Amino acid sequence: MSLPESTLRLYYDDATLARFSATVTAVAKDGRVVYLDRTAFYPTSGGQPHDVGTLADVPVVDVVDEEAHVAHHLAEPLGLPVGAMVVGQVDMPRRVDHMQQHTAQHLLSALLTDQYGWPTVSVHFGDDSATVDVACTDGIAHELLAEIEHRANALALANHAVTVSYEDATTATGLRKASDRDGTLRIVNIEGLDRSACGGTHVARTGEIGAILLRRAERTRGHTRLEFLAGYRAVRRARLDAEWLARAARPLSAAPSDLPALVEQQQLRLTELERERKRLTGELAVYEAQSLWDGAQVVDAVRRIRHETTGAVKDADALVQQLLARGACVVLVTNLQSGGVLLAASPDSGVDAGQTLRAALQAAGGRGGGSPRVAQGAVATPSALPALVAALGF
Repeated sequence: MSLPESTLRLYYDDATLARFSATVTAVAKDGRVVYLDRTAFYPTSGGQPHDVGTLADVPVVDVVDEEAHVAHHLAEPLGLPVGAMVVGQVDMPRRVDHMQQHTAQHLLSALLTDQYGWPTVSVHFGDDSATVDVACTDGIAHELLAEIEHRANALALANHAVTVSYEDATTATGLRKASDRDGTLRIVNIEGLDRSACGGTHVARTGEIGAILLRRAERTRGHTRLEFLAGYRAVRRARLDAEWLARAARPLSAAPSDLPALVEQQQLRLTELERERKRLTGELAVYEAQSLWDGAQVVDAVRRIRHETTGAVKDADALVQQLLARGACVVLVTNLQSGGVLLAASPDSGVDAGQTLRAALQAAGGRGGGSPRVAQGAVATPSALPALVAALGF
């Protein structure tokens, strides 16, 4: 397959162009990859995701930048020969979303550099949100994040013009970041704020960005990462957050604004209840342990105690420790439903719990182990548990 000439990229000069006509210059992969003499479809490039839409009513599922050419990957063969004219339709809601996110990133990067001294290190545009990593080593407190968000929205609301120009790389000056490209540079200029070499799609004025929402900031690899959303995406996320808060507040018969205080109160209450549960569990373990101790079988002066539980075997630890403290004993805790097993042995019992249980579990097709005093594991299926119990001598 030979490609006659480079693809004319219509989105460079008109990011709002939704419908266009073009000529097929080449096809590949049985017509599922199509090349055109010109296109309005933006390929994945510079961190910005590709466009989708249709080409001659066939869904475009991916658009790939192949340097001089743009490859359109289709959901099914195009069914048209080289030289045929086709009409392309770009999915504009997706395109506008990408334009809003990308222009918001330029504005945000300019703000963070000029006002806070944090140049942008890297950028990522995702399906749900975007991130910008900046050279800030100390992190960003919640209050400062709110301040940055306020300033970014004020800049967007000022409705600065966003224009595109083409300049020679050797003479282009005033760029936010020096370009390592040769030849002609496509420069995106936000009036009075930013001037960057960029091949992406952008809105015509910053007011078209809409709202800018900064969700969080976290330190990562010596930098700080800010997650942001812009435009319709920010509004949708704010609506979703509001719905989640309302759902969380409803069972508490509270307003969403009361949730922080209520959650803190519930957490304190939960901590108190957990402390009380542990105290009561310890007291109950004393009585349970004494009952099991008194009724245990004694073999060679060592009590062999079996306890069946309906919970996790590890939750019987308080009971086990009470038994081990009473004297020479070996304790087996099992759960017939899950197949879980715990074996404990006092120091004067002559039994290594870890080695004994590991060997028995391996023979039964299970897994587990532990220390000489306490070990636990599980059989492959609960039906194998009775044989394991018998093998351990209980």
